[in-house]
Amino acid sequence: MKATINKDLLPMKAHYFLYNAGTAPVVPFMPPLALQLGYSPVVVGTMYTILPIVGLLAKPIFGYIADRYHRHRFLFLASQLLIAVSFFMILFVPAAEKPQFHCHAGVSNIRYCSNYPKDAKQNLETYYGNRTLSCNMYCQMAPDMWDIVCQFWRPVNASRNQASNCEASRSKAWINFTTYINARDIIEEESLDGGKCLNFLIPHDQGILESQNVTLYCPKDRVMFQPSCQMDCNEQYLKELLPESTMINMGSAIAMPEFWFFFSMLIISWIGMAVVVSIGDAICFGILGDRHHLYGKQRLCGSLGWGIFALLAGLLVDAMSHEGSSEKNYTIIFWMTLIIMGFDMLASTKLKHTQTHMSANILKDVGQMFLSVRCVVFFLWCVAIGLCTALIWNFLFIYLDELAEHYDNGTDFITTLEGLVMGIQCFGGELPFFFMSGWILKRIGHVNAMSLVLFGFGVRFLLYSMLQNPWYILPIELLNGLTFGLFYATMASYASIVAPPGTEATMQSLVGAIFEGVGVSIGSQIGGQLFDAVSGRTTFEIFSIGAFIVFIIHVCVQMYLKRKGPDDNGKGRSSTASASASAPASASPDCLPSTKNNDEFTDVDLS
Repeated sequence: MKATINKDLLPMKAHYFLYNAGTAPVVPFMPPLALQLGYSPVVVGTMYTILPIVGLLAKPIFGYIADRYHRHRFLFLASQLLIAVSFFMILFVPAAEKPQFHCHAGVSNIRYCSNYPKDAKQNLETYYGNRTLSCNMYCQMAPDMWDIVCQFWRPVNASRNQASNCEASRSKAWINFTTYINARDIIEEESLDGGKCLNFLIPHDQGILESQNVTLYCPKDRVMFQPSCQMDCNEQYLKELLPESTMINMGSAIAMPEFWFFFSMLIISWIGMAVVVSIGDAICFGILGDRHHLYGKQRLCGSLGWGIFALLAGLLVDAMSHEGSSEKNYTIIFWMTLIIMGFDMLASTKLKHTQTHMSANILKDVGQMFLSVRCVVFFLWCVAIGLCTALIWNFLFIYLDELAEHYDNGTDFITTLEGLVMGIQCFGGELPFFFMSGWILKRIGHVNAMSLVLFGFGVRFLLYSMLQNPWYILPIELLNGLTFGLFYATMASYASIVAPPGTEATMQSLVGAIFEGVGVSIGSQIGGQLFDAVSGRTTFEIFSIGAFIVFIIHVCVQMYLKRKGPDDNGKGRSSTASASASAPASASPDCLPSTKNNDEFTDVDLS
């Protein structure tokens, strides 16, 4: 038989590729960007607990609107525009000001320019009097800054190997030293932008670097030495008076307009992504019609786009950032998202989709599904998978960092390893399983696939807990095809099959909200608490045991339900199918896929 390509599906494939290619450069880098902007891990964790809940609310609401008012295409394109614009606007979020070690024209001082109280200088002098504070400085360094440190910050009792030791330190992005500040040596001056700065003068002969007393000398004829620093003087009053001198906590963040701008852009982008994913899948199944088994072949284009552009974005960020600096230049990723999402909108205008089924009462039709035991089991399965997925999405790289710290020279290659992990997850795991998902679901059925995904998570977490060498994680990541590729194809396909006619977008939105808004959100909270209370290794052990327990429960429940009625493969359903032929066009009250969705397909079908 001659191979044919369904041209109607090419725009769908292009959308999945371009959408994932457009979001891949920004989504993985938002948490580290937030930390770089100055927000504490608690603030970042709080935001990423709220964002899935936003998706939980947005998906069913906009899915209902799309089905009720038949505005799938409009909401689809409008959400893509929202994603592009909101992510691009994050480029303009200012970072929190940090104190600087200001070394210029022979004078050393700690310069603090911010919205500090007008009477800060007087209050410090009154509170501390003539006391000298011992402050620990942790400053970001560029390679040229080490010139001054190695040449002029000479130890009082210089050793023979001091110069070579300093040269060897040039690869470090940070320098840690202790200095002494007298409360009366504070000068207030006008900054270049017209504001005010507090300068804490530092005597040249008062400093400790790597357990050696040094002279913090600033040559008059050299360029300005002005790295951003973290300053800790172990004085609570100083921290209260100048709260921005440390990382921004939740109490300080909610009072900052720039934080709310940043968070609101994340919320808008998350709403846009929730709508695009759910309505996009509904449109895809609408175009496929009865060929639900071909969904994986469309969705694998998304994994291809994500894998390529996530790796490309990481390489470009490193290439465009200052060598040796931990501060990354993320400008390129926002431009990538803006441009690629523009191409995605163009491709999406070519989609040929019209809603052929209408529902007189969408909420009633969808609500009846919660009366079916099989549907409730399906929804609970989505929650369980969300719990497991949260641990991988939010904590896997943190666990790798822990392993690298205890492995020889582990931190030197950890970023490269994490990039390879993402590559294998997409190319070695998701791509083949998305491609074979139709064949797998045809052979074993949706219910058995659900059980297989749970078992895969149990094995994956168990292998994680046994890791000693972080590089051994690479072959484990092939299981991502089972735990995400097969899972997502099963979830989306099953939701499309059981959805009452005219509620397709609502149903896709509902299961997506249950998976991410409930499962991932709760899993993130549980995973964070366990990582903090025990360790990463123990956390994965606990989740592994939990996944195996849920797997056993799921198998037992499905065996019990199978005894009560036909399974999801349509076997032995001739009487059921014939009976349903005369019934109204709605989902089966038993939440069972119909036989028409399991038609045979040939190897030459390239749709």
